[in-house]
Amino acid sequence: MKIRIKTKLAMGLAFLFGVAVVVGALGAYYLNALSNDAREILKDNYESIEFMQNIHVALDQKKYDSIEKNLKDQENNISEKGESELTKQLRSQFEALKNNPADTSLVPSIRATLYGLTRINMEAIVRKNNVAQETADKALLYIGIIGSLCFIFTFAFIVNFPGYIANPIKELADGIKAISNKNYDERLHFESGDEFGELAEAFNSMAQKLDEYEHSNLAQILFEKKRIETIINKMNDPIIGLDEKKKVLFANTEAIKILGMDAKNLVGHYAPDVAVKNDLLRNLIKGIMEGKVFQEEPQPFLKIFNEGKESYFTRETLKMTSVPTGEKKGISIGYVIILKNITAFKELDLAKTNFIATVSHELKTPIASIQMCSQLMEDERIGSLNEEQKRIIKTVNEETSRLLKITGELLDLAQVETGNIQMQYQALKPKQIVDYAYDALKFQAGQKQIHLEVHAPEDLPAVKADLEKTSWVLVNFLSNAIHYSPEKSTVILRARRDTGHIVFSVQDFGKGIDAKHREHVFDKFYKVPESDPSRSGTGLGLAISKDFITTQGGRIWVESEIGKGSTFNFELNVV
Repeated sequence: MKIRIKTKLAMGLAFLFGVAVVVGALGAYYLNALSNDAREILKDNYESIEFMQNIHVALDQKKYDSIEKNLKDQENNISEKGESELTKQLRSQFEALKNNPADTSLVPSIRATLYGLTRINMEAIVRKNNVAQETADKALLYIGIIGSLCFIFTFAFIVNFPGYIANPIKELADGIKAISNKNYDERLHFESGDEFGELAEAFNSMAQKLDEYEHSNLAQILFEKKRIETIINKMNDPIIGLDEKKKVLFANTEAIKILGMDAKNLVGHYAPDVAVKNDLLRNLIKGIMEGKVFQEEPQPFLKIFNEGKESYFTRETLKMTSVPTGEKKGISIGYVIILKNITAFKELDLAKTNFIATVSHELKTPIASIQMCSQLMEDERIGSLNEEQKRIIKTVNEETSRLLKITGELLDLAQVETGNIQMQYQALKPKQIVDYAYDALKFQAGQKQIHLEVHAPEDLPAVKADLEKTSWVLVNFLSNAIHYSPEKSTVILRARRDTGHIVFSVQDFGKGIDAKHREHVFDKFYKVPESDPSRSGTGLGLAISKDFITTQGGRIWVESEIGKGSTFNFELNVV
């Protein structure tokens, strides 16, 4: 039968507790006996002796009232053999003295009776004292025996139990040191069937499994894991890994550097707790905490002060999933945040923007001169032209207008990219913006026999916007709708109220935009492929439109379905 350490401890402590209870009970018993003996001596005998002394004194002073009182107390305190008869004799002698106070012969007999009562109580005191002494001696003997046994067993327990606990622990510590040195042949041998025996079995099982692991492919896997961690740590891009509970698993050297904190204060900690004191980390994990890891729109550049200067980074957050063995559905195992340093590209982009702005500005003057010359050549006063020359002049005018439009768009783009865009905000009626776009393109729509349908109530609240740039966006939408609509079709121009916003939209019924192109239509220089390449534009109009609207605090988007047309929308805040 196996006896657990817990049981052994409980038995030992129960024995000590039992001994303590026995000693305590024995002591209490004998103390109570001694107390009773002392109480009998004091109450029964000592008080009687005191009564006799009081009567002696009162007899000398002839204070019969005092004699009567003490005599009554004695009659109520009779406890010894022969004491009752003498007390009755004393009563009769006292009554005779009270009846004949002049008879002095009664006093000696009364004193003799008092002496007899005193002697009886003194003998009782001596006898009872001997009994109390015997009780005390017996108590000392028994308590001494029990205390000695308790001391012997307690001493044995104190001497042996620490070794019983410490020796196996020491053997276990030696075994763990051997295992840490990869000596997986180490084994523990405890003969006891208690927890230490189970511990030895568990240790031996662990050593055996570690020995198997050492000679298995897991060691190689662990080595590869460490190699991957080393590669990640050596990468130039900051990388941060979180587990599914948002705890930081790793952060490479670059990530630690831009976060400006020690690895020990980051790795292994709950990311939101660390982010309380780190604004950059709070910005990085914001999407994860809100459950928006993947964004439909590209994330804005992060401007971070790094290596003594402002640096620009793009952020990519990946949600990692894994399909457990035997399962079909993947589960989340964490997140990886990757920052790409694009400072060099940003600087090149700024140089490109400045170059485009300069070239576009310089081109406007010669293009305007070419346009003026072609218009002069069409003047009959200069001279008549044949049909071929008129066709050439028409082509020159069209291409010159196209170049002017391109340079204008490039200048607008450069203005937006450099942050020099100037907005003239005012309260505008939505109908005013819609009418501006309609008037600008109704002639172009008429040439293609396209019906423009306008829905813009007069009672719509005003919006806070720049008239020129907002109208430019709506004109661009409407121009594209006419461009992609078949002849004799309809284009709908709307302005409607939404919660706190006014939504402007242009709907056409053309061929629509494929899903793979819809998410890129607002990118710079992106053009949806067409069957007629000559009809394609620069790919800047929608990008500029997006910048104009977002700068005003609005939102822009497209809805489209192949074969059913497209609807381009933007919304602005109500004043």
